[in-house]
Amino acid sequence: MNPIDEIARSRVVAVLRAGDASRFPDVAAVLVEAGVTSIEFTLSSDGAIAALRTFAGALPPGVVLGAGTVLDAEAAAAAIDAGATFLISPAVCHDVVAHGLAAGVPVVLGALTPTEILDAWRAGASAVKVFPAAEAGGPAYIAAVRAPLSQIPLIPTGGVTLSDAASYLAAGALAVGVGGSLVGDAGDGGDLDALRERAETLVRGLRGVAA
Repeated sequence: MNPIDEIARSRVVAVLRAGDASRFPDVAAVLVEAGVTSIEFTLSSDGAIAALRTFAGALPPGVVLGAGTVLDAEAAAAAIDAGATFLISPAVCHDVVAHGLAAGVPVVLGALTPTEILDAWRAGASAVKVFPAAEAGGPAYIAAVRAPLSQIPLIPTGGVTLSDAASYLAAGALAVGVGGSLVGDAGDGGDLDALRERAETLVRGLRGVAA
């Protein structure tokens, strides 16, 4: 399974970020049960590599697991070794995309301006994470950027909420990255039942939005 194809099908990447990543496998399992099949464990969370390895070892069919906040080739290598099937960086990190390409693992590089987005695409990114999307202007910004760069798959992330996620897709985004508004405090010991309800709401809201 090509992870980018699954991201395009699911239309959402759940971004897991917390002070400690030990609960990420449990959180990810709930998200999968609710219908979220593309999940990112951020390496800025303590213990993220160990959590990646744990969840990757029992990855459900049809689910793709990525590592986020990958800033250098060393982190990329550790994430791939732990079982990450795609990598996400918040910036145009050429060493990360080079390592991913060499390993046959797709990389989503982060960018904001049209120049950065094009640089990321030309560097070999499989898609471009537009970050921080909400602060840049939200869905209207995505639509404006896509006008001259329609060939580049965009995944707006940063400030995307459950209520406006569909608007980003309608503006032409391949998918959205959703963190705090979806995961909430679940990664830090919060209510997993509430997480399941939010995830189910999000999946329902994105169903049927034109690709």
